[in-house]
Amino acid sequence: MKKILFVCHGNICRSPMAEFIMKDLVKKEGLSDQYYIDSAATSQEEIGNDLYPPAKAVLKKHHIPFEYHPARQVKKKDYALFDLILVMDPNNQRNIKRILPQNPEHKIHLLLDNESIADPWYTGDFEKSYEQIRQGCEIWLERLENSFV
Repeated sequence: MKKILFVCHGNICRSPMAEFIMKDLVKKEGLSDQYYIDSAATSQEEIGNDLYPPAKAVLKKHHIPFEYHPARQVKKKDYALFDLILVMDPNNQRNIKRILPQNPEHKIHLLLDNESIADPWYTGDFEKSYEQIRQGCEIWLERLENSFV
């Protein structure tokens, strides 16, 4: 089973959107039993809070199923539990190093190579974030299925 963790700052917008988008993609490919997908935050600010309402709205608009998602922070044990840790932007990449200072197995990557996923908490543009996240999830799913990780 391939285990993927998506990470953003608060775990109420981008990373849970990525979690539910990827879950939908693997389900549509008939691969749900081959993947475990979760999301987490680098900060403690939103711990326990559900997916932000505008994030829910954009997922509904695109017919992406989601459920109650209490935000959680990345833990040291996540490095051993997950095969791949995908962060939304260089700030998340830098902040995750406080929690996971070592990356000996090179598990931590940007969701989109050389591009930050726009933070809709600040931009208000949940549609743009959705499109970027979907693109990143499609790329990584193809890499994983073709062993180009």
